[in-house]
Amino acid sequence: PTVWTHCARASLCPGVSIETHTTHYFLQRHSIARIMSVDWEELNTKLPFARTKEDFAKRKELWEAIDVNGNGFLSLAEVTKGVRDVLAVDELFDAIPAINRSFHHCKNVSTNPSEHGPDFIEFREFRLLLQTLRQFFEYYQAFDRIDTGDDDRISKEEFTSDGLKAAMEKWVGPVEDMEGEFDSIDTNEGGQILFNEFIDWALARDLDIEDDIEPEED
Repeated sequence: PTVWTHCARASLCPGVSIETHTTHYFLQRHSIARIMSVDWEELNTKLPFARTKEDFAKRKELWEAIDVNGNGFLSLAEVTKGVRDVLAVDELFDAIPAINRSFHHCKNVSTNPSEHGPDFIEFREFRLLLQTLRQFFEYYQAFDRIDTGDDDRISKEEFTSDGLKAAMEKWVGPVEDMEGEFDSIDTNEGGQILFNEFIDWALARDLDIEDDIEPEED
């Protein structure tokens, strides 16, 4: 029997309410479904960001396929279309917030100003974009597993639900106070964790979900 089958009935866990069992059940079921839907090996293959001659050649080919008008730079709309039509990984295209944040992150950390302005990615930034897409997609998967209500935000109830602490500590290490951790992530004090807030926290805590397949080292 699975974990959630054991906990589906309150009689199996005395002293725990039906509501708590139900929350735990749906969190586990939701998480397992999302874990099984991602082909990490395919994703790693389609995001060639290693500093090797082989991956450089793949990046050039990928860039040329996405830069359909051949002007030497990509807008966010072109990158998003490229994820859908060229990379063709449905789970990555479904993670639109991760695509958006990856694009803007690359522009924000770029050390040399672009001759095309801050709204476009050049080929010299493309390797970082692919690497960031892989990293932020993983963060999106973590965010999505916690967001059991599928409303693109994490409530305190979702974040502090039974069963999440153990998973969270596999991702980021010890978390002593889940409510306090929630408050530290919710920087705008809106009572919900938004994906941009989650990204900032995940970067600071070096989040790494335990069930993905890591890409090969450079």
